[in-house]
Amino acid sequence: MEAGFLIRLGATLLDAILIGIAIAIVSYIITGDPDSGLVRDMLRLLYGLLVPILWGGYTVGKRICGIKIRKVDDYSPPGLGTMLLRNIVAGVVYTLTLGIGLIISAFMVGMREDRRAIHDFIAGTEVVYDK
Repeated sequence: MEAGFLIRLGATLLDAILIGIAIAIVSYIITGDPDSGLVRDMLRLLYGLLVPILWGGYTVGKRICGIKIRKVDDYSPPGLGTMLLRNIVAGVVYTLTLGIGLIISAFMVGMREDRRAIHDFIAGTEVVYDK
């Protein structure tokens, strides 16, 4: 069953809080600068790209909430190409639309029967409850 807006938002918030704290600490250890934006941003990018690949479609927040990312065509976990499309290409789309695409995606997750957002369509993914 496809995961809806609130559970996906909850997983994102959990990732932002839990992983955000860990990334801030690691970034500070690496640079010695509490405002080390570039290192912090690179660590976030690597987390968002690699953890779902290595952990079968989960991030920490998604695992806690019992949801995961999977490919629509064969229900397999996402690979590197899929996650690049989902995060990088979709991020560019959201930036070029000045955030309007992100708002539309939120409505899509809340209102569409398949609960897929723009980044899900770009990457051929869906977010589902874990069985």
